[in-house]
Amino acid sequence: MTIGEVSLQAKERSELIAALERERKSKVLTYFLSDRRGSAAQIAEDAVRPMYDHLRAMGKATKVDLFLYSVGGHTDVPWRIVSMIREVSRSFSVLVPYKAHSAATMIALGADEIVMGPKGELGPIDPQFQIKRTGEGGTAVQEHIAIEDIMSYIRFIREKAGLTDQTALAGPIAALANKMEPWILGQANRAHSHIRLVARKLLTARNKGQAPDEQRIQVIVETLAEKTYQHGHAIGRQEANEVGLNIVRPSEKVERLIWELYETYEEMCKLRYPLDHQTFVPTGQDERKENMLLGMIESVEIAHHFRADLVVRQRRQMPPQLTLNLNLNLQLPAGIQPDQLPQATQQAAQQVMQQLQQQAQALIQQEVRKQAPIAGLEVRVQDGAWQKVSDWPQKA
Repeated sequence: MTIGEVSLQAKERSELIAALERERKSKVLTYFLSDRRGSAAQIAEDAVRPMYDHLRAMGKATKVDLFLYSVGGHTDVPWRIVSMIREVSRSFSVLVPYKAHSAATMIALGADEIVMGPKGELGPIDPQFQIKRTGEGGTAVQEHIAIEDIMSYIRFIREKAGLTDQTALAGPIAALANKMEPWILGQANRAHSHIRLVARKLLTARNKGQAPDEQRIQVIVETLAEKTYQHGHAIGRQEANEVGLNIVRPSEKVERLIWELYETYEEMCKLRYPLDHQTFVPTGQDERKENMLLGMIESVEIAHHFRADLVVRQRRQMPPQLTLNLNLNLQLPAGIQPDQLPQATQQAAQQVMQQLQQQAQALIQQEVRKQAPIAGLEVRVQDGAWQKVSDWPQKA
């Protein structure tokens, strides 16, 4: 993409945001995180600070619309974002063009209304985390744990298997404790309680002194945190409305503007072109690094983009105890004896021989490495940060 194309896209997005503001009579803030396979981003605390810059630039707003696209992230961030927006605006809405899953769904819970297009999706809010444990042979194993999987196991024992006696429960509980360390089970229990507490706070944030509808809140929290049994289940606007969420269907013009804005972000982050780590590294190389656009926070006034380096390195299975002993036996011309050469010449020749030997060893090791089978890939994202866009259009 050329500089001219980037500038044109920026102008287009700025104009779409301004058009949404006119139609919605609001100030629009966008928060878009890439979910491109192979280079995805998550909702995280580092987005809160640049968001605040946008809210300050907007000034005191009567109504703020958050255009949101994300498949989730840290569950302690939604409350920070919602409470921050409510500090500067009397009314707060979330615009959902497509995916607003997990932690993004939690942000939507804190809105006065959730404006969803026909492709809009919310998702369950059951928290998940990663643990490291020691596997077979002493190797470190990283596992993805869903909190509700643990709780569902315990409910299964009690409700489905019918084990209610404490003695009968001891065996299955011991099996769970042997699988996970006690502190992990404690963390799971805290996360189980925390997600419900935060969801309730978000749902009551808009009541403005009115008594909350406890029955409605309980249904929403239980449905999203527990009774939607698959974390990947997509909740469309009809189902979301049936759960009890305040879902608004946009006008035809607003729906078109929301989707056009989504499509510009989709193109920028290359969401329709999955990135395969297996083919990311070119043939003949062991490593590749590429700078990726992973997120955007934009308003009419300013823009911030999140960029990071994606580094993929191939791990090769080298031959064990590889030792190279090279003896480069270079002969002098006939009739010339080494001891007849001046001392300085002998030293120079010896240095040349050592350099040649080192270079030969390096070349051989490099070739052996190229021929060695690939044992796995090391993938990391590094040097990522939110940065203000210098040439963002000031006026649409």
